[in-house]
Amino acid sequence: MRALRHALEQKRLHHAYLFTGTRGVGKTTLARIVAKCLNCETGITPEPCGKCSACVEIDGGRFVDLLEVDAATNTKVDEMRQLLETAQYAPTRGRFKVYVIDEVHMLSSSAFNAMLKTLEEPPEHLKFILATTDPQKIPVTVLSRCLQFNLKQMPAGAIATYLRRVLEQEKIPFEADALPLVARGAAGSMRDALSLLDQAIAHGAGKVSAASVSDMLGALDQSYLLRLLESLAAGDGAALLGLADEMQERSLSFDTALGDLASLLLRMALAQTVPDALEEDLPERARIVALAGAIDAESVQLYYQIALQGRQDLPLAPDEHAGFVMTLLRMLAFRPGAAGTPLPVPGPARAAATGKAPAAAGAADWPALVQQLAVTGAARELARNAELRARENNAFELVVPKAKAYLAERTYQEKLKAALEQHLGAGVSIKVFVGETAGASAAALEAGERTARQAEAARAVQSDGFVRDLVSLFDGKVIDSTIRQTEK
Repeated sequence: MRALRHALEQKRLHHAYLFTGTRGVGKTTLARIVAKCLNCETGITPEPCGKCSACVEIDGGRFVDLLEVDAATNTKVDEMRQLLETAQYAPTRGRFKVYVIDEVHMLSSSAFNAMLKTLEEPPEHLKFILATTDPQKIPVTVLSRCLQFNLKQMPAGAIATYLRRVLEQEKIPFEADALPLVARGAAGSMRDALSLLDQAIAHGAGKVSAASVSDMLGALDQSYLLRLLESLAAGDGAALLGLADEMQERSLSFDTALGDLASLLLRMALAQTVPDALEEDLPERARIVALAGAIDAESVQLYYQIALQGRQDLPLAPDEHAGFVMTLLRMLAFRPGAAGTPLPVPGPARAAATGKAPAAAGAADWPALVQQLAVTGAARELARNAELRARENNAFELVVPKAKAYLAERTYQEKLKAALEQHLGAGVSIKVFVGETAGASAAALEAGERTARQAEAARAVQSDGFVRDLVSLFDGKVIDSTIRQTEK
């Protein structure tokens, strides 16, 4: 809107403006504000006084030189011609006649042609403000004669902040956790947000509570999804099933849950790759960032695809609960390293299980040492993605790649230090740097082994006589990415 403000400040006015955007983002409201800017008695200004008779009459819908037309119900050419005939007369009260045409894309082709004649040679006293949710349906000849402004959807955080201000002014009791739920339900539309807020006040008998809003919207408490991902990061299948059962008891929609889970995984991917793109005012931001450190980027991408596929398969499942559970089990089973990487076992327990004392890995065999550490979550990811730069006795210097810089957080270092001390039975100091790596970390080696195994499996399949016969018979093609190894 900076261009519009500058135009009003410099009195460089256009004869037609087009406001586009989804429903409820303020197109018509902005059109009325522009009408006040043009007709305020203090002069043409980007900041109308709001007190003069022109401003007051525009706010009250009584200003004779502001004409608002709903194109959805006035689509015919005769109606447009009748409207444009009055445009030739000078304004009665204001500086300009302002015609606001809402949902302008609904006009017929003939009506657009009638409007075009006026747009080509507009009277000095006439300003058009067009609003639409679908600019693609407006003829190019009309678009080219308008200054176009696209109104974006409002962020959920900004909506929640505004709703808080409204409730405080109205002295209506509310729970802070309820406002993000209303904001999410509004999907970027402030008008929808205010409508939902009115509904929430009625539903909650004069109070806006998180439980009442969730019940009203059928919304899914984000804490369920965060707990699901935390259980997934820990490899805790029992906790996953327990959460699914708990969600079923509350009659929550598993279709909605998978959609929201995909949205949450998207935010985790942003936290890992473009942290600045993650909304600062997101209520669950801290937990999302922590999960982004606990689950590697490869797993996040995989879980996202599984969530989308699970949602697509949900109608085919025996029931929604079964389909949701199977989706979670797929995430658990197919996470990178799930089949081939042993779960971390504490040193003494490992010795009892194998009858051998834990091997003391050298400075040179950091990946082997990582496999012996009793560490989970983000600290384990730090150990897996780090390379040993130097070791002197029990003083370790580690380096992580720039893409994994978030793993160098002090909290994760402390957990890794504690695991090393438990394993080695002595005090340990560690320093973690961010820099260039040589591909010698446990994670890099595991990825290399997986790639090699996949390539070997692909070669085996491609060279199999039966497969070659099938490909030849059906003019088919082997897609290497679909080949999976099985345990013998």
